[in-house]
Amino acid sequence: MKTMFEAKRLHPAAILFNLIKTVREFLFAIILGFISFRDESMLYFLLITAGFLVIFMITSILTWYRYTYRVEDDELRIEYGVFIRKKRYISKNRIQSIDLTSGVIHRIFGLTKVQIETAGTGTGAEASLSAVKMAEGEALREELKTGGAQQADDMDTVDDPPEQTNPSQTISFKRLFIAGTTSGSVGVILALAVAGFSELEEFIPNSFYDNTIEWVIGLGIVILIVMAIGALILLWLLGIAGTIIKNGNFTITKNHDELFITRGLLEKKQLTIPLKRIQAVGIQESIIRQPLGFVTVYAEVAGGSMDKGEDFSSTLFPIMKREEVEPFLETFLPDYAGIQQELTPLPKRARMFYIFRASIIFLILTAVVGFWNPSFIWMPLVLLVGSMILGVMRHRDGGFHQHGEQLTIRHRSFSRNTIMMYHKRIQAFEKKQHKIQSQQQLATMRLSIIGSMGTGTHFAIKDLEESLTDELGDWYSYRS
Repeated sequence: MKTMFEAKRLHPAAILFNLIKTVREFLFAIILGFISFRDESMLYFLLITAGFLVIFMITSILTWYRYTYRVEDDELRIEYGVFIRKKRYISKNRIQSIDLTSGVIHRIFGLTKVQIETAGTGTGAEASLSAVKMAEGEALREELKTGGAQQADDMDTVDDPPEQTNPSQTISFKRLFIAGTTSGSVGVILALAVAGFSELEEFIPNSFYDNTIEWVIGLGIVILIVMAIGALILLWLLGIAGTIIKNGNFTITKNHDELFITRGLLEKKQLTIPLKRIQAVGIQESIIRQPLGFVTVYAEVAGGSMDKGEDFSSTLFPIMKREEVEPFLETFLPDYAGIQQELTPLPKRARMFYIFRASIIFLILTAVVGFWNPSFIWMPLVLLVGSMILGVMRHRDGGFHQHGEQLTIRHRSFSRNTIMMYHKRIQAFEKKQHKIQSQQQLATMRLSIIGSMGTGTHFAIKDLEESLTDELGDWYSYRS
């Protein structure tokens, strides 16, 4: 039995990460205890908390000491467990992707976190090495991806193999700044700020709260408007900074049958996407970016885990000009190049359904406000008009194009999404039709593909011509 890696432990910094993880899990209980005992028995609370911290520290040290990993016989072998010894063997043939993530603390010590995913990965990664040296992490990734010594032996028998080029594309700072200014993250930051304030409100003394409210009311209307504009500008700047920190140094590289993506200024992430796991490729155009001609290119990837976080597993490039999409696909995903064609639009008689669905809530709200307080009816009226415009946009942008084994669909919620896929990737096709649609000879088409964490991802085009829906159903089921 030939051992390719001797059994190794994680970097001692893993003790700190284990401790932080444990404290985070008990953070709510600690905060609740502080609130409950802040007036009485605070000394006992501090002593109990200190005792638990000592226990957490000892547990973290033992967990680190008992955790070992090695590569042996084409398997990654992990042994762990403080009291009950557990062994996990992961064959190289099962490994789908190996991702490296380096947070701020990781980068201080020159470390990285290795996440290994297999075809059966669910909500969490199949294996996670929380802290290894960057060089060791990269060596482990290459070892598990290439097949190790066997591949090296095979390479020795090849005379002067042709040099392969790996195309790569990096986002510029100018494009990154544009992505931040048009990201629409102001609303997200504002919502988080409101939620955070609501949680902290109970800790604010009533006298301070009342005095602040009186001071704000005493300010002139002009000053309040200036303050509101200043707050929005600050949130906008925070959104730009967040986008730059999140997507800084974004680089995509094609390596054989994989896409390799790196990004992040503070937390550096490295992600591998096998081409065979890509189920569909999409182009997203937000309401802000669409008039400027900018889009985001993403992929629906089968498998994955919640450990990746956010939508990083699907973003192929954060922002580019729409005319740059086709060259991008030709370079990195040639199978999806040329799929975009002029779409078959939705029938005109479907427009009223889109307008009705988008505006019904605001129509009711306008009626209620008009009945109870007519002087403020202009507020829901503005929302009503905006929702009707959105309904018209959704109808105008909806459509599809089918050619051979290829299918392109387009729909809009707030952003316009164009999704390109192949017949073999579609897991289910559904035709839905309510009574009114039947009378108008319309139908809703719903497609399903394998999504992240092994669950389904669904796309629907409502109020499509019924005859065309039937034709697409025949195409999916191979009926003539």
